[in-house]
Amino acid sequence: MTSSALMSIGMRAMFANYSSMQTTGHNIANAQTPGYSRQTVDLATSGGQQTGAGFFGKGVDVVTVRRASDAFLNTQSQVASSMAAMDDARSSNLKQLETVFPTGDTGMGAAVGTFMNAYVDLANSPADSSARQVILTDAAEVADRFATAGAQLDRLQQGVTQDLRNSVAQVNQLASQIAKLNYDIAGLRGSGQSPNDLLDQRDQMVKQLGNLVKVSTITTNDGSMGVFIAGGQRLVLGAEAQKLAVTPDPANSGRSTIAMDDNGILHELSTDLLVGGSISGLMKYQNEDLVAARNQLGQMAASVAARVNTVQSRGIDMGSPPGAGDAIFAVGGPVAIPNAHNARNAAGGFAAQVSLTVTDASQLKASDYTLAADPASGGAYVVTRQSDGVKFSMAPDGSGGFQYTRQSDGAAMGGSIDGFQISFNGTPAATDTFELEPVGRAATSMVRTLDDPNGIAAASPMTAVMGVNNKGTATVGGLSVVDSTNDPTQTAAISFTDANGGYSYTLTDAGGNVTASGNGTWTPGQPIAMNGFALELNGVPAAGDSLSVAKTAHPESNNGNALAMVALRDESLVGRDMQIDGTLADGETATDAYASLLANVGVRVQSANTASTISAATSEQADQAVANKSGVNLDEEAGRLIQFQQGYQAAAKVLQVAQAIFDTLLQMAGH
Repeated sequence: MTSSALMSIGMRAMFANYSSMQTTGHNIANAQTPGYSRQTVDLATSGGQQTGAGFFGKGVDVVTVRRASDAFLNTQSQVASSMAAMDDARSSNLKQLETVFPTGDTGMGAAVGTFMNAYVDLANSPADSSARQVILTDAAEVADRFATAGAQLDRLQQGVTQDLRNSVAQVNQLASQIAKLNYDIAGLRGSGQSPNDLLDQRDQMVKQLGNLVKVSTITTNDGSMGVFIAGGQRLVLGAEAQKLAVTPDPANSGRSTIAMDDNGILHELSTDLLVGGSISGLMKYQNEDLVAARNQLGQMAASVAARVNTVQSRGIDMGSPPGAGDAIFAVGGPVAIPNAHNARNAAGGFAAQVSLTVTDASQLKASDYTLAADPASGGAYVVTRQSDGVKFSMAPDGSGGFQYTRQSDGAAMGGSIDGFQISFNGTPAATDTFELEPVGRAATSMVRTLDDPNGIAAASPMTAVMGVNNKGTATVGGLSVVDSTNDPTQTAAISFTDANGGYSYTLTDAGGNVTASGNGTWTPGQPIAMNGFALELNGVPAAGDSLSVAKTAHPESNNGNALAMVALRDESLVGRDMQIDGTLADGETATDAYASLLANVGVRVQSANTASTISAATSEQADQAVANKSGVNLDEEAGRLIQFQQGYQAAAKVLQVAQAIFDTLLQMAGH
């Protein structure tokens, strides 16, 4: 072996150790760089040189610089991080939603209870102007709290839309950067070496992208990476990147959706396929949590306002002359929103419109509905309650209206569904759909409409008087109008015929003509009902006892309707259900309805917090697995640095010896 061979071995050894030191220094410098993968120098023995005395090695070759990366672990980390970002986005937004519904005296339930309790003082003194003013003040507080909560929900929706726009802008920026990296990586593919730092940058950007929207990736032969979202929609392919956009939801323009911008043509992405990333969390919060909260609040506002207004209308105020009470509250009405893709007329407007009419506010549900044509029956429609998926068939009744049937059990619902009716202006096309919001906007527009204290109808239009010669212990416990068919111009005479509560009655109009008569049996604890009023008795009537019911002569001293308003505290006036036999059951009081709203929001918050905690822990574990595989350990790198330094020094010694031998040979040749 010549001195030049020894010199070549030394030089190769020096280069190999220097390369390793350089790579180790690069690792140490990037120990805290997010997404960086530890790099190592791959070495290989140079082929030996054949001689008569055997094969002599030529030293070492630097093959490549390899990064410690595991595609499987990287994918697991990216997926776990995406789910954690989704859960965190929903959890953080739900905490804001929770603040809309305070507990205790500052909540809507307490305000409604205070308003109804104020009628106790008015019942004790029907002509008291201060008690009437307190009722109006409390009514204004009720309306203000509902309207404020509704406005806060609208602001939260606006915040979601803005967050979606910001997130989509980040998605578009990252997609563009990934496409640029694809171009650079593919361009370097011909060198035969891996551009490790560029690959790390791309992996890190894909993970950041996954934190916004769940992605799947495919690496091609040229080293570029295809990035896909929403079940296979291409976001990045080679050096080209598509853009996302935030657009109004075609089904409900009040909400937002995500669309793919394909050369100026927007294609809506299904939210069911966006199952990861903060955008998915925002969409779930918008489409489920905000909708549920708004509908529960609206259901309560609509039911309370309607029931209070009904009782108010059945009483007599202190006007001059006295008359039926005007409404105390007004709420936002039900709306039907046509899908943006519905058929349009020549003027560009929708060819068909849908309107809703509330028939019984106590039956309204905290839900939106979807209306679509029934493909199995021409002229019929299917109404789907979105909160639980219950479907109703809606078929023409032959007189311009519709009859509703619950599909799950075939129960006939009559001419309305869940307390509202649907009517059409124009004929919808077979592909038209509508989103129905019976209560979604009720709370936002809630106001007190009665300003005159004398307008409060504390008096019942009818007054009951026990006979002066009665021998029983029965007294009038209360009389209230319960039906709008009540005719206060008619008088009622009731005479008890036996000691078991049997009675006979006659109704007489203003002209003295008997309009109705009959018999009945009074049961303790149950009111006597006729002519649209309900009469409650305390004590027990005796045979021969009598009482009369006539128009109230002095409204200023009558408290019948005020007592009826007080009774609303314990009435199940929210969310009653239509039974198969046509009767109404279940339902909640106003305070119980608000408690249910608080419980619903609280459960959602707790569930989201738990999901966020679990997914964050899972993501941390996945990140730790990646760090164990590809992370930089400074202690190990420091040890390797010393090792390569010693190797470099030894290689330099080999080179020094080779130089000395070469010099000696030159000297010998000179002699």
